[in-house]
Amino acid sequence: MSVSDGIAVVTGAGGGLGRALALELAARGLRVAAIGRSTDGVEETAVLAAAGRILPVVADVADPQAVRDAFSRIAGEGGVRVLVNNAAVYPRRDFLDESGESFAATVAINLGGMVNCTRAALGAMVETGQGRIVNVATFADMAPLHVSSAYAVSKGAGRILSRALVADLGDRFPGIVITDWMPGMLATRMGVEGGLAPEVAARWGAALALWDDPALNGAVFEMDREVLPPRGLRGRIKDALLLRRRRARVIPDR
Repeated sequence: MSVSDGIAVVTGAGGGLGRALALELAARGLRVAAIGRSTDGVEETAVLAAAGRILPVVADVADPQAVRDAFSRIAGEGGVRVLVNNAAVYPRRDFLDESGESFAATVAINLGGMVNCTRAALGAMVETGQGRIVNVATFADMAPLHVSSAYAVSKGAGRILSRALVADLGDRFPGIVITDWMPGMLATRMGVEGGLAPEVAARWGAALALWDDPALNGAVFEMDREVLPPRGLRGRIKDALLLRRRRARVIPDR
């Protein structure tokens, strides 16, 4: 069974990168559940695809019960094989303007939403032993920008969650492949003026979501290329002695 035989779930699919990912996956022949908080947003995403390809689902990913209800509805359409955790907010607040409540609200969406949706998707994936999870990530935790403390902390914790999931599931369920993907600076509401068109990035993200090689478990990609983990001195010496060159993998074209 291929991951393309089931339902692909994309969160934050009411606009921006999430919409572009949902449309790209649908164009590649998948049925897609587009999750978003705005009814108008996810319904517009569905209208932009071929009839019946996208199921609009309204849910707040920060609400665990709403997510469980959403995935119960999606399960009626077929087994979830692909999950792209894309939903996020970037409030751009100076830390002195944050409250405990506002900071926690950002974490609840950016990290809590990933936890809620991943746990819900894993129900179907564990049953079949197969699935593909792509977590949309950033390097914000390594080099936080100003007025981005809640975003940087929550997105950085998301990358830790990816590694923790691989540690928990990798040996028992090697067919459930989990990868972090950083799409680059985009021309979206959360991105920058003059950034990359989300439709371009979505081609990489969709191809990565359908690339279900177990060797990708725990890998990190930026745009269309793998980010290799750093090697210590001993590892570099061993590589040199064995004339071994590590090569970053590139996301394949269609």
